[in-house]
Amino acid sequence: MLDTCRVFLFQGLVGCARRCRLCIRPFSRVIHMTEAIHPIQLGVGGIEIHGRAARLNAVHDSGVEYLHSLGLDPYVVTSRHGGPGGQAVRFRLSEAFAHDWTPQCDTTQLCRKLGLDTLNKPDDLDREILLSMLLGPVAFSYPNVDELESAVRIRRNIAQNARKTVLAFDTEEAERPAGYWRYSEATGFVVMPGKSLATAIELATQPGPDDTLYSFSCYRATEHVVLLGLAQELARCNPKLLAQLQRQWETRAMVSVPFQDAFLKEYGTLNEPLPLRYYVPGDRVWFRNPDEPSTNAEGYEGSWVIYMGNGLFSNFWKRDQPFTLATKCVELYHWRNATYMGKNGKLLVDEEVVDERVRLSLANPDEVGFILRQMMRLREPAGVYVNGGCIDATREYVRCVRPGTAEIYLPDGTDGTDGTEAKK
Repeated sequence: MLDTCRVFLFQGLVGCARRCRLCIRPFSRVIHMTEAIHPIQLGVGGIEIHGRAARLNAVHDSGVEYLHSLGLDPYVVTSRHGGPGGQAVRFRLSEAFAHDWTPQCDTTQLCRKLGLDTLNKPDDLDREILLSMLLGPVAFSYPNVDELESAVRIRRNIAQNARKTVLAFDTEEAERPAGYWRYSEATGFVVMPGKSLATAIELATQPGPDDTLYSFSCYRATEHVVLLGLAQELARCNPKLLAQLQRQWETRAMVSVPFQDAFLKEYGTLNEPLPLRYYVPGDRVWFRNPDEPSTNAEGYEGSWVIYMGNGLFSNFWKRDQPFTLATKCVELYHWRNATYMGKNGKLLVDEEVVDERVRLSLANPDEVGFILRQMMRLREPAGVYVNGGCIDATREYVRCVRPGTAEIYLPDGTDGTDGTEAKK
């Protein structure tokens, strides 16, 4: 068992509680994708690959080849368009398949409908990721197909790492394996010199059955799961940026807003929200607690999770009991019914009461329906608690990472690819 590096966190840090089957084998012959005759039917989402006008044919063919390797090309249509950002090829799931497989952009049933085994077959997880992106209401834009392939692998890494993660929930106390991590108020938790960042994160977040569970808030937990998935891809495609990331975490940890700004893109807005049931494996997702009184319990303002695919969201505290969208809503709903005043005068939530109330509710379909009618609504803006639900309008995913096109800028002023200055 590893020794533990422990620290008590200061008050005020952000923390939260917790019709046909698709043949997905690669085809033995090339099947060319259908060019969209009526692009207006495709909406504005899907996947966009940008390129010069003279290279659009090559961009198109490269995208077709990648989709063909996973057997997805017969189900996709393409279109070409130009705009302020230049020329691009858009790949999008055919409207007929999208309507049958994901009505109202509900991706949570995609695996069940297509018989994908994403737990045991990594290629099936890649297919779920790509299909979800291809039918998305917001375009996922990349400068080349290489970046798309890296983006899919990062999402796969994040989803797989989230499945393995198990932690102890705590917003005031934090722990990491001693010998790999050290802590100071100035730097936060940083990696010991000579220790691999990826290994250090794995030891802290994926303990064995007899090992210590280390304390995290769910906000910090999602950061570590995302960071690990990123580091795993950088080892494959951009060692220079990985070395810079390693140096960064040996010097000062990036958390909260700086972490989000450096590594993540947000898609969807409160004015143009994503569909309630639209999620892509590897998304970082926020569920808001819509009950104002219980948000005064530290850590229960809401819950950060990872969408792992197959309709399941991470449960970092009980990894063998991942959440569905329904069970996550029921859990958040019952926080309001489990609050009490602690001896220190702070509002607390009794998790055993939450668990029991969730158990009783799930045994009563009428009660579940009542709860979901309240919770399965878009959240309201910050500070507003009137009649909103717990579903956020946005999701987050990792920025581009390849040499020459990386969008990750770290505080030392380079992007990890060519030494150019960071954007101001």
